[in-house]
This record gives sequence, structure tokens and C-alpha cells, in this order.
Amino acid sequence: MLLYYAMGGGLGHLTRARAFLHTTGLGEGATLFASSRFADDPRVTGGLPVVKVPAGLDGDPEGLRELLERTIAGLGVRRLVVDAFPAGLLGELAAFHAPAGLELWHVARLLRWERYAADASSRLPRFERTFVLEELHGEHRRALGAASGELLPLDLVDPPSAAQDPVEPPYALVVHGGPDEETADLLACARELLRASPGPARLVLASPERPGDLPPDVTWLDRFPAAGLFAAAERIVTAAGFNAVRQTEPHRRRRFLVPYSRRFDDQFARAARSR
Repeated sequence: MLLYYAMGGGLGHLTRARAFLHTTGLGEGATLFASSRFADDPRVTGGLPVVKVPAGLDGDPEGLRELLERTIAGLGVRRLVVDAFPAGLLGELAAFHAPAGLELWHVARLLRWERYAADASSRLPRFERTFVLEELHGEHRRALGAASGELLPLDLVDPPSAAQDPVEPPYALVVHGGPDEETADLLACARELLRASPGPARLVLASPERPGDLPPDVTWLDRFPAAGLFAAAERIVTAAGFNAVRQTEPHRRRRFLVPYSRRFDDQFARAARSR
């Protein structure tokens, strides 16, 4: 039994979990441990069983660690894969002691390491393996090297998805999961890019939730995954989250990244590297 520990409120951790399990061939028998509001959407989870973290544990590292320990014991978990935050989102794994027979892995992506170490924890559990998905800041990589038996590079591949109805071109595509103010900002960026384009194109927003103040000339599509819309898009405008950058990389000539400030994710470094 594998338990994938995917703490975070948006789509990113669950999307990465699915891609990791597909890439490594470990999806059969896996369970997700998640706090995302999208954890009930089978398109996002791929139908995998989910241990949903109660909202009452938000900000409670001890309660979260206790729930994890009970889950490991109750499900007979033999391998725990920790996504993105090596000591947990709240530092809850700093004091985690793996029971006998439990193998601990980590899936690492870029973090604002000084902020993370100060706000969560610089004390990490011991990982047998850490899979490095993108270039890390130096101190982050050194900390993971000291806490891991081995560091292994890994290029993720998303699982196949069901065919979706095509969208009539030409269109500029905005892909974002919110919040609404960021979506409005991305739409404004897409409008400016269209003004500089030689031909007419409409605006299409791919988002799992419809913004409350969506302009009437924008077509909203509840598409997940949105990758099927990339090839025909005149432009693709998105934030600089890990999955968005990875999935749009084949279309980078038509891609426009807008990094946003996040507590731990360093979207600005990722966007700068992608240029």
C-alpha cells in the first residue's frame, strides 16, 4: 500500500500525484492523502481513493500528524510519498518517526527555501529516495541531499485522459484555477496579447470553477485536464506553477507566463528559468 501525501488547497499537488504515480507505475493500490478542495473530483484524482483532511485540522500540525499516523496504521501503508514540502505544509513531519517497515520517499519541486525553513521547518525526516522534478535552489538541494539516501531526477508524464470536444479556433487560452483576481489579471494579459496579434481571436478560459465576474465575451470551459486545448490556441496565458509550466513546455513559443507570489512556491524563479 502506497500513500501519497499531497497537502495543499489547489490542483497542483493532486495533478503532480497522478503524474508521479503514472510515471513510476505505482498507481495500482495507491491512496491519496489530501486537503485540496478538488479532492472529490474524480477527474482530478483519477478515481483513486482519498483520505480527505478535515477542515478543522487547518493550521494544526500535531492533529495532522496524528491523522497521518492513524491512516498509516489503519491502511497498512508500506510506502509514504511526501509531495513538495519535505517537512509537511505546516512542519508536521519534522517530528514524524516512520514506523518499522515504512519506506519514506519525497517528490521535490522548487521552493522558496529560506521562507519554508523559517515558517515550516528546516528539520526533515529521513527519506530513502527523493525525486527531483526541477532545478532547486542550492540550500534546498543541500538540505534534501543530507536528508535522503539518494537524489534522483524524474521527468513526469501525465496519465492519459478521456477525449474532449474540440474548441473552434482561433482563440487565446487562459488556464488557471483561481483565485478570481488572478484569473481576471490573466484575462487582461491575454487581451493585450490579442491586440498585438494580426487576426481576430476570442478568449477562452479553462478553469474548474467559473469566476463570479466573468466578462461576457469570455468563453468559460470546465476542462480538466486543459492540455487538449493547447495545440490549437493562438496564445496560452497561465501562471508559473510547476504543472502549468511543465504541461505547456511543448508550446512555449505561444506561451505567456505570469508568476504570482506564493508562500512557498517560487513562481518568479521558475518563470525566469523558462525564458
